[in-house]
Amino acid sequence: MLILEGAQAGLSWLTILKKRESYRKAFHGFDYRKIATYSQRDITRLLANSGIVRNRLKIESAIKNARGALDIRKEFGTLDSFLWRYVDGIPKQNAWKSMAELPTRTEQSDAMSKDLKQRGCNFVGPTICYAFMQAVGMVNDHTTDCFRYRDIMELAQQAH
Repeated sequence: MLILEGAQAGLSWLTILKKRESYRKAFHGFDYRKIATYSQRDITRLLANSGIVRNRLKIESAIKNARGALDIRKEFGTLDSFLWRYVDGIPKQNAWKSMAELPTRTEQSDAMSKDLKQRGCNFVGPTICYAFMQAVGMVNDHTTDCFRYRDIMELAQQAH
């Protein structure tokens, strides 16, 4: 997911979502263990792939971040342990009344970004980290009048 978040930087989500399946194929199903082994040959292959955003910095960051994920896993046991500590292990349930209230970053995404950058990752600014947190369910940012708000809240309560 972080590969897609990083690829989206400066672009529309629609552009990335249309390319999602191409990304999945190009990046071995987003398996960070495989991506961490990519070489210059893989970078060349990805730069030639018209199904993804062919930006060298974004491609190289995906590889660098995958290597960082391996290091994080060694230190924390799992990526989940590392990531979920930013929300104390449970999805944060916000109660926004309108989309205008939604933040683009939070104290938690700032901390995650800083930590990831200190570990050598890039394309992981606080806004990208917050979008990642939303996408993987670490925060419930559906507005309270959204039909999904209560469902997601109940799912989070059942999980913990």
